[in-house]
Amino acid sequence: MATESDLPEGSVQNILDQESLKWVFVGGKGGVGKTTCSSILSILLSRVRASVLIISTDPAHNLSDAFQQRFTKSPTLVNGFTNLYAMEVDPTVENEEMGSAEGMDGFVSELANAIPGIDEAMSFAEMLKLVQTMDYSVIVFDTAPTGHTLRLLQFPSTLEKGLSKVMSLKNKFGGIMNQMTRMFGVDDDYGEDAILGRLEGMKDVIEKVNQQFKDPDLTTFICVCIPEFLSLYETERLVQELTKFEIDTHNIIINQVIFDEEDVESKLLRARMRMQQKYLDQFYMLYDDFHITKLPLLPEEVTGVEALKAFSHHFLTPYQISSTKGTVELLEQRVATLRQRLKETEEELERLRKGKQKV
Repeated sequence: MATESDLPEGSVQNILDQESLKWVFVGGKGGVGKTTCSSILSILLSRVRASVLIISTDPAHNLSDAFQQRFTKSPTLVNGFTNLYAMEVDPTVENEEMGSAEGMDGFVSELANAIPGIDEAMSFAEMLKLVQTMDYSVIVFDTAPTGHTLRLLQFPSTLEKGLSKVMSLKNKFGGIMNQMTRMFGVDDDYGEDAILGRLEGMKDVIEKVNQQFKDPDLTTFICVCIPEFLSLYETERLVQELTKFEIDTHNIIINQVIFDEEDVESKLLRARMRMQQKYLDQFYMLYDDFHITKLPLLPEEVTGVEALKAFSHHFLTPYQISSTKGTVELLEQRVATLRQRLKETEEELERLRKGKQKV
């Protein structure tokens, strides 16, 4: 059986080459670096596409931190680019705004609260309706942790169930809903038919987009993880669910990899590297037909446009531990280091010997 070290390195070049892609999702367990990866991916896409929009759907947004620029629920041009835009969508805030509105919006909000999950689905539908009016050649989603992402993928069925529930109430209680709308102070022009029409409109939008999500020529999902058990478990769960939802996924980014054990002096880091190697082998065994990209663990955060650009080359070319690895120059450096350590040890022993003689 081939191990990770025997297999060729992967990259995200296939994503850049697929000109038909319209939707690119980036997701995985919390804390694995999804926002950094989606930000860099959007930068790379901006080099080969006419226009790119990156959307954060994570309630705990990090997109503004990654680019060191304030983003809102409206698309904003990223500093230093002419064709890269970013926005942060918060379903909770959208819902609060909806609830504070008068008339039909307020009643729809009350109705939404009675159907689990439909509030997020409606917010997502509104966001998709907005996005569809914009002319971007590709849209990158920086998603929330796995559980939230899976709910996002279930939104079409959530709206379907919600609409069915409302329709059943209409059929069961007849004109009572119209009386209820008047009790809520809703104008006759915004009665039950208007409310149902709005729900159906949202459902139509999200179902249309959902058809595109299931088209591998238009949509793909990139799983981001780190070489640890829980992250491996979450990735497998995500891949299984994506398969169930018929959403294409063939790229995995493994972040925070420690590469060269010989250059690691810490026993803790060496132990961690050996643990990582075990899970790396499992990733390559489970996903032998995926493009797997490994990214190095860095001593500092990757924030700001310039840092993101500098780190982006790791997404396209295998990480090189050292350009002189295996060469005479590297061997000479290591020999010199060992000689220096030996000299320091001999000097310390000599000081100890002289100290004993004085005693």
